[in-house]
Amino acid sequence: MKKLTHILLFILTISQNHAQLHEIGVFGGGSNYVGDIGSTYFISPKDPAFGLIYKWNKSKRHAWRFSAMTSSISDEDSRSDHTARKERGYSFQNKISELSAGLEFNFFDFNLHENNFIITPYIHSGLSYFNYKNLYFKDNIATSKQSSWAFVIPMTIGIKMKITNKIILGLETRFNYTFIDDLDGSLPKDNTLKNLSFGNTNSNDWYTFTGATLTYTFGQNPCYCKN
Repeated sequence: MKKLTHILLFILTISQNHAQLHEIGVFGGGSNYVGDIGSTYFISPKDPAFGLIYKWNKSKRHAWRFSAMTSSISDEDSRSDHTARKERGYSFQNKISELSAGLEFNFFDFNLHENNFIITPYIHSGLSYFNYKNLYFKDNIATSKQSSWAFVIPMTIGIKMKITNKIILGLETRFNYTFIDDLDGSLPKDNTLKNLSFGNTNSNDWYTFTGATLTYTFGQNPCYCKN
């Protein structure tokens, strides 16, 4: 997490040279995973998730968004609605450390010049890069030999409000589609362990962050006008 924090602070330092209004803050909430073990509900936070967020507001409708996130990801078949999974009885735990960059779009004008209360729903997407442990099951126990990095596509829906002149509160859920299927150990990355695969090996894993963001605004007020 320290490395992710240093990278985010570096991005912030570079962006301060531009005459725009910045936001920096934190995310706090929960995470859950959807794959071949446990529950199949996409919004069911059970593990704590934390992160740092930086936004560079380019207009009243959009901002460049960068974040560094960390969370445990876990589940157990006992939480599933599927009888076959309950009878199997698998469980696992993994750790995610993630860097993300993307674009946030506001449905309504979110003018940071205004001093009064303003609110808008928003969406966000981009590209993330995360570190995780390569799991596989041996004797029905999740085991890890090494870790890897992989890409993920984040898709966020949320609502945010300006509660003071400097503080913005957001409530959001971010669905993360990964390009891997060994987050839960169902498709081992090591080719010598492919015989230990289980579940739907044609469907990649997902993980979800659900929680709140709290950001502080600073810097020169943006013009929000054409040059």
